Amino acid sequence: MPRMLRRAAVLGTTAHVASSRGAAKAAAAQQQAEPVAAAPVAAPVAAAAPTDSYAELTKLKELFDAGILTQDEFDAEKKKVLSA
Repeated sequence: MPRMLRRAAVLGTTAHVASSRGAAKAAAAQQQAEPVAAAPVAAPVAAAAPTDSYAELTKLKELFDAGILTQDEFDAEKKKVLSA
């Protein structure tokens, strides 16, 4: 794989991971700001779409190998992917 293509892939993956973390933080902040509802909300009928854990682990490994993720961050993200 040419160097420029690898670099673009790593940067794209980095942007995806950063975006996911930002979205998770925003969702957590919004959840804390909302008051607890008295009546339970109906559960969604369709389950969340299954993710490709192999692809996620491959992306994480590429980020780790590139030095973008630390060992602790890599382990934490890997644990999340494997527990899902």
